[in-house]
Amino acid sequence: MTTTAAPATGGPASPSYTAAGTFPEHLVRRDFAGLGDTVAETAYFQALVPRGLREWTGPDGVREAFTGWFGDLDDFDVVEAVVGGVGERLHLRWRARARGEKLDGVWCLVEQEMYADTDDSGRLTRLRLLCSGFCPEQARSGA
Repeated sequence: MTTTAAPATGGPASPSYTAAGTFPEHLVRRDFAGLGDTVAETAYFQALVPRGLREWTGPDGVREAFTGWFGDLDDFDVVEAVVGGVGERLHLRWRARARGEKLDGVWCLVEQEMYADTDDSGRLTRLRLLCSGFCPEQARSGA
């Protein structure tokens, strides 16, 4: 997995980067409980996915969303993750390869991009996510 982390300014990383940095780490391991621990109790999460706009609240909602998307896959490998910022807002992006029964056993790519605000403790509070959906990989030459 390629990971890039870049604070929004030239100074030291703010506390918000702590949650932002651990979010992709939990995702890589499909540790949905840990992923939810990076989110504030009052968090509001919106995701634009191929089926439309979805909304959840709190850590349990975030856990539910990610468990539904990635929890039952046979194979899941985050191949790239980027953490950065736009002003005080966090920017996270990841791309993964996945395979599972719900994907008809076909290897797929999925990319998600998220912007999030944080509270004073560094937990994520307002999360907005855009998802590519699961896209079948192109046949590899020579395969």
